Amino acid sequence: MSDHPIPHFHNDVGHEAIEIGVHEFMCVGANPPFDHPHVYLDMGEDDELVCPYCSTLYKYNASLHGVETKPAGCLYVMTSD
Repeated sequence: MSDHPIPHFHNDVGHEAIEIGVHEFMCVGANPPFDHPHVYLDMGEDDELVCPYCSTLYKYNASLHGVETKPAGCLYVMTSD
């Protein structure tokens, strides 16, 4: 288990691919209530991975850090009701 928080990403807009700065992350699909199960994904040694639920292609970009995405705005921020 890692000692850092796992970022969650979404693809509300339907981007063909999302570049991220981490290899381990969670995909939520679209924002609730249209989300899919929040699935943990790990690219391992690879630099690309497709989410098995929503088919979003995630690409590792070493110039991005933590929660940055390209295009911007794909970080999912959990809110408490």
